[in-house]
Amino acid sequence: MELAQFGIDDTGETHRVAFSDADIEGRKWMMGQMQDAGMDVHIDFAGNIIGRRTGTDSQLKPIGFGSHIDAVPNGGNYDGCVGSMGALEVMRTLEENNIKTRHPLEMIIFSNEEGGVMGSRALVGELGPDALRVVNSTGYSMGEGIQRIGGDTTRLADVIRPKGNMKAFLELHIEQGANLERDDLDIGIVEGIVGLQWWDVRIKGFANHAGTTPMNMRQDALLSAAKFILAVNEITNSMEGSQVGTVGRINALPGAPNVIPGEVVLSLEIRDLSEERIYVLYNKMVERAREIGEAMNTEFSFHPLDATAKPAFMDATIKSAIEANCKSLNLSYQYMPSGAGHDAQDMARITPTGMIFVPSKGGISHSPKEFTSAEDMANGASVLLQTILALDKD
Repeated sequence: MELAQFGIDDTGETHRVAFSDADIEGRKWMMGQMQDAGMDVHIDFAGNIIGRRTGTDSQLKPIGFGSHIDAVPNGGNYDGCVGSMGALEVMRTLEENNIKTRHPLEMIIFSNEEGGVMGSRALVGELGPDALRVVNSTGYSMGEGIQRIGGDTTRLADVIRPKGNMKAFLELHIEQGANLERDDLDIGIVEGIVGLQWWDVRIKGFANHAGTTPMNMRQDALLSAAKFILAVNEITNSMEGSQVGTVGRINALPGAPNVIPGEVVLSLEIRDLSEERIYVLYNKMVERAREIGEAMNTEFSFHPLDATAKPAFMDATIKSAIEANCKSLNLSYQYMPSGAGHDAQDMARITPTGMIFVPSKGGISHSPKEFTSAEDMANGASVLLQTILALDKD
């Protein structure tokens, strides 16, 4: 709730999009909390906040854990923040109880997670020039934002972590779904994080007078778009599994009530644990678009966007450790996929990784109404702490 004060408005809601003044103030507060918990804290060249606690054996690789504190526009106070506060609580608990780990510990607050997992992409060497030009709702590009929050875009190569550089990485997070609450369970053990692909779909028709063009002579791009949106839903539901397909944005041009839309640009997102299944769905949608275009005398084109995330599977040893600690703490649990992307998805490319979910009230997230109880947050932090201590024994 202290963190939520950074970006709070007159209605009591918090707005803390990456690179905003509220984000910068929240990051300063966070760094102070980390320093008070005994960490050596710095901002790396990608804008990640890293707090380090030394271990008794300096030759051992660090165990990393953390999340993010930036939010989507009109977001809530739990997405990312629960994992960040849980990581802080772990470090505080170790410090207050004078517990020394063998491995060094690194608490990481990733920069601009909501705008394209910027900080974790930088750590694995996947933050390229195209991504740096992407502008978020603050009006700053990623490149400008990195400079604004204390990073340095000219030295991004220096932050890349080679594969095997860390012992492990863990992320505590709210589920952002309703499965745990529905089944009255305490903890979700993440099996894997779905991959996602984004496209802009452009539909070309012909803009003409809405009053004088007969219905059977129209090249209505918006009508073609409507048929395609229905097709996305139909095709996605036609396959067994946890795949999802979404059209979340649409823009019709010229956008006048008395003009037949001559062009539409809409978004297409497909997510699944299997990259192969993503493209099976995509190819079916492209074929259906071709059929719609022929029938409606319109033309479809698909343009990939720089928002690709490959499916990531969590480490078997870490999953087993999380399960063992749930049992020792008398917490109920289930294995489950993550339908949302996380920084852990990138970290899994360079180190064994695990994720711990705690319940989200009503399955609500990316909303001011998202909520996770203090008890659930404490349960998640306890599992995180005990899993770190278990990994530290090896």
